[in-house]
Amino acid sequence: MEAWLLVAQLATLVLVLAVIHRPLGDYIAWTFTRAEDLRVERGLYRLVGVDSDSEQSWGAYLRGVLAFSLIGVLLVYALQRLQAVLPYSLGFPAVPEGLSFNTAASFVTNTNWQSYSPDVTLGYTVQIAGLAVQNFVSAGVGLAVAIALVRGFARRNTGTLGNFWVDLTRAVLRILLPLAVVSAIVLIAGGVIQNFSGFTEVTTLTGGTATVPGGPVASQEAIKMLGNNGGGFFNTNSAHPFENPTPWTNLFQIVLMLAIPFALPRTFGKMVGDTRQGYAVLAAMGVLFVASLAALTAFEIGGAGTGPQLAGGAMEGKEQRFGIAASTLFATTSTITSTGAVNSMHDSFTSLGGMMTLFNMMLGEIAPGGIGAGLYGILMIAVITVFIAGLLVGRTPEYLGKKLGPREIKLASLYILATPTLVLVGTALSFAIPPVRADVESTSIWNPGLHGFTEVLYAFTSAANNNGSAFAGLTANTPWFNTALGVAMLLGRFVPIVLVLALAGSLAAQGKVPVTAGTLPTHRPQFVGLLVGVIVIVVALTYFPVLALGPLAEGLQ
Repeated sequence: MEAWLLVAQLATLVLVLAVIHRPLGDYIAWTFTRAEDLRVERGLYRLVGVDSDSEQSWGAYLRGVLAFSLIGVLLVYALQRLQAVLPYSLGFPAVPEGLSFNTAASFVTNTNWQSYSPDVTLGYTVQIAGLAVQNFVSAGVGLAVAIALVRGFARRNTGTLGNFWVDLTRAVLRILLPLAVVSAIVLIAGGVIQNFSGFTEVTTLTGGTATVPGGPVASQEAIKMLGNNGGGFFNTNSAHPFENPTPWTNLFQIVLMLAIPFALPRTFGKMVGDTRQGYAVLAAMGVLFVASLAALTAFEIGGAGTGPQLAGGAMEGKEQRFGIAASTLFATTSTITSTGAVNSMHDSFTSLGGMMTLFNMMLGEIAPGGIGAGLYGILMIAVITVFIAGLLVGRTPEYLGKKLGPREIKLASLYILATPTLVLVGTALSFAIPPVRADVESTSIWNPGLHGFTEVLYAFTSAANNNGSAFAGLTANTPWFNTALGVAMLLGRFVPIVLVLALAGSLAAQGKVPVTAGTLPTHRPQFVGLLVGVIVIVVALTYFPVLALGPLAEGLQ
C-alpha cells in the first residue's frame, strides 16, 4: 500500500514540476537578462547608492556578497540580543550570546539550523524582522551567485559578471516575493495559521487546560519552503499541524521545495543559448533524486524487526497523518534540496534510512540542491567530469565553448574538497579533543555508541552543506556545538561561493572555443551517465570510511 501511495504522490509531483519547469525557468532567465528596472527597484537603488547600469568584476561581486551577508549576521544577532525590549517579544528574554551567533550564522547562510525550540524562544519581531527577512535574502544571494556563474559560461572576453545588488534585488522582488505571497495564501486556505494571537489558554475535552500557540506561520512557511530555508516556526517543524495540516499541504510544500531548483537548469540552458545543456543537468539531478527516494523508501518499508514488520513498516518517528511514503518523499526532498525541513524525525529512521538522508547531503546538495546553490554546485562537478573525460581521450577539456585549464580545474577541485573537509574535521574534533569529547558524550548525545556518532556526523554534514535538518537525538545548544557548527555553516557557505565566483570570472574572460569533432558532447545521455557516476564515486570515496563507522555499522548489527 505504501509503495502505491509513493508512486501516486511521485507521479503527481512529476506532473506538477513538468508543467511549471519551462515557464518558471524561462521567467527566471528573463528576469536576469532584461535591462529595464522596475520603478520600485530604481527607488531602492537610489536609496542605497547603487548604479544599476554598472557591472562588477568577480572580485567586486564577491565583496558585495560578503558585505551584505556580514551585515545580515550582525543584524540578526542584534535582534536576538535585544529581544527583551522589542515589541511582540511575547515576554521572552534575550537569546544567549552563543545561541544568537549560531542562529545568525544559520539563517544568513540559508542553513536554518535551529539549536533551540523556536516557539518558546523567539518572539514575533525576531521571527519576522530577522529570520523571515533572511529567508528571502539568503535565498536571493544563492540565486544571484548561480546566475553569475551562468554568465561566466555565457559571456565572452569580458571581465564582468553583472551587478550583485541588481541580481539580489531582482531575485527577491521579482521571483521570491510574488511566489511566496501566492504560496502563503494557498497555505492559509489549507489550514496553516497566520495571526498575532500569542499563546491562548483553552479548555480541553477532558476539562483540563492547554496552551495553544499562534503566530504569523503561513508567511514564513511559504518562503521557508520556496527558498529552501527549512527553519520551522514551531519546534516540530512541518510535523506540526499548524505548519502542515493535511496530506495535500504536505505535497504542496514538497512542490515548493523543488520548484525553483528544478527550474534553474532550464534557466541555465536559456542563458547559455542551448537548452539541451539544461536538460542534461536536469536529467542528472532527476536520476539522483529518484534513486535516493527509492532507496530510502525501501529501507523504511522493509525496516528490520518484529515491530516494524507487524506495523507494515518502521513507523517510529513518522507522522501518522502522512505515513511512510509521504515521510520518505518529504525527507528525500528536504535533505537533497538543502531545505532541511522535516515532517518526521530522521533520528528515528532505520539505520540505513537515516544513512540515506546523510548521503543526500553528502552529495553536495546538487540533486537538485538549494536555490541557486544546487545549480552552481552541479556545474562545478560538471567541470570536473569534463576534465576527466578529456583525460580519457587525451584532449584539453572544453565545456560550453570554454577551455578548462589548470586554474579552472583547481578552483573546481577545491570546491569539491571544501565541504567534506569541514564535515570530517568538525566531527573528528568533537571526539578527538578530550574536554570537548567529555562534554559531547555527557551533555549532547542521548544515544551512546554508533548512533551517537552518527548524530554528530549528521550535525556537521547538515551545517557544512547548509541544509539545517538534524538527528533529533543530539542536544546542540552547547558552547562547542553553537560555535563549531556556526563556523562550519559560515565556511560551508562562503568558501564555495568564493571559488564559484572566481571560476565565473575566469570563464567570462575567455573567448569561445569552436566546436570540433573532438569536442565532448555534454548534452547526451552518455555525459549524463558520466556526470552521475562521477558524483557518486566522489561521494563514496570521500565519505565511505566515516559512514562505515556510523550508520553502516549500526545497520549491520
